[in-house]
Amino acid sequence: MKTQQNLCICHEVQIHYKRPLFETQQKISSSESVDALLREFIDLERIDHKEFFWLILLNNSNYVIGMSEIGVGNTTGVCVNFKEIFQLAILTNATGIIVAHNHPSGNLKASTSDLQITQKLKESTKLLDIILLDHLIITSEGFLSLSDNGEL
Repeated sequence: MKTQQNLCICHEVQIHYKRPLFETQQKISSSESVDALLREFIDLERIDHKEFFWLILLNNSNYVIGMSEIGVGNTTGVCVNFKEIFQLAILTNATGIIVAHNHPSGNLKASTSDLQITQKLKESTKLLDIILLDHLIITSEGFLSLSDNGEL
């Protein structure tokens, strides 16, 4: 017979995040500033070889409070981990997010899958009171902003 003591085993969960110093945070003011920030953060020598998916976390004034590489794929796609996106957004208390991925082919046209992921993210973030501000597609030569194109 099991004792009452064995039935109540619980594990403590802790969440840790330290906001960057305000004077070190970069402000996002346009899709061009997002592209410039990404090109500082990512390894540009790899974007022509396989797809990557990135997340930029923002506070209410559009200052960057964090960035993360969410996924690494192959030459034709990357798996987007929505759970990780939401975990990081909640952990950092982000009020806005921007996502980005690259097209190794150099084609700056959004695919049907790109648009579906964007809409799914847009709808999902509403439940958490977070705004999806943009989804950028980048290549070695340039970038496409789905927000600027009216597709967000």
